[in-house]
Amino acid sequence: MIPVTLPFLPPKEDYDILLHGIWKRQWLTNMGPLASELEMSLKEYLNVNHILFVTNGTIALQMAIKALDLKGEIITTPFTYVATTSSIVWENCRPVFVDIDQKSLNIDPEKIEAAITAKTSAILATHVYGNPCDVKAIEKIATKHKLKVIYDAAHAFGVQVNGTSIFNFGDISTCSLHATKLFHSGEGGLVITKDSKLLKEMAHIRNFGHDGPEKFYNLGINGKNSEFHAAMGLANFNFIQAIHDKRKLLTDRYDEKLRNFKAIKPLWHKDSKPNYAYYPIVFENEELLLKCIDFLKANEIFGRRYFYPSLPSSLPYIETKPLKWANDISKRVFCLPLYFNLTVEEVDLICRLLLRVQNN
Repeated sequence: MIPVTLPFLPPKEDYDILLHGIWKRQWLTNMGPLASELEMSLKEYLNVNHILFVTNGTIALQMAIKALDLKGEIITTPFTYVATTSSIVWENCRPVFVDIDQKSLNIDPEKIEAAITAKTSAILATHVYGNPCDVKAIEKIATKHKLKVIYDAAHAFGVQVNGTSIFNFGDISTCSLHATKLFHSGEGGLVITKDSKLLKEMAHIRNFGHDGPEKFYNLGINGKNSEFHAAMGLANFNFIQAIHDKRKLLTDRYDEKLRNFKAIKPLWHKDSKPNYAYYPIVFENEELLLKCIDFLKANEIFGRRYFYPSLPSSLPYIETKPLKWANDISKRVFCLPLYFNLTVEEVDLICRLLLRVQNN
């Protein structure tokens, strides 16, 4: 069987060494030495001002909304994972969807201004599949209308725009370190900001709002992560480049073998390079997509319709709002298997099967 993804696991002995230290110290959570070390290592590697290691990417989004004290409406994308939208609703704000750009699959900046009202407090955009949004256009709109900007960069670990980390754009960026991500800590997330005041807000939020054992600074939650998850992150840290290189190799192979296939890849940001987090293709039509899915499944190969269906048409707790490109693309997009242990031979097999369906 070939799944859509498998988590990278470091050599077990690397993880065992870190576990031995945890057993010796008996410090399991509450920002122990490994969690602190992971934060510092990632801050240096990513070249960002301030970073916090938190429970997961969803908690990261909720912390960002809370730290910015957002109210009312938040403009966002309909083409993303549900956590982007559910975090807005969970924090008692209203998601306002605007359509995506049909080429990049990111939120279309040209449609944002028309959705701004007196109740709008922020823009929450997703770098879909790690592909950077038009951050300059969004910043210009946000500045003009005095809006805050959060980027859901769950897929965008290691991505840069003009040599600057994608995490440095907006008021706050968030990232997921879930097991399926190209760099992971089993479960985990990050919040990143340039603003030291926002860092202070979120650092307190992460720990129930505590400001010492008997004093509280603000309203908080338990957003901390454990030493066991930090250990996985640290064990994986030394393999970031190897993971990137293998995924690039497999991506290039897909590109070569599928050059005559009736599907296109999303258009990547012109001032950025891919991080190879996913291999999405947009089929010429849904009929061909469904035939390919069935044939791949018959051969025990499983991709994913990521993201399908479009959120405004599938969530019971928000109002339905059909959006042309989000609805259309969600029916035709498909992510092919991509992970470290996937072989070139398996990629070749997947491509042969896809081409066989197309040519029959």
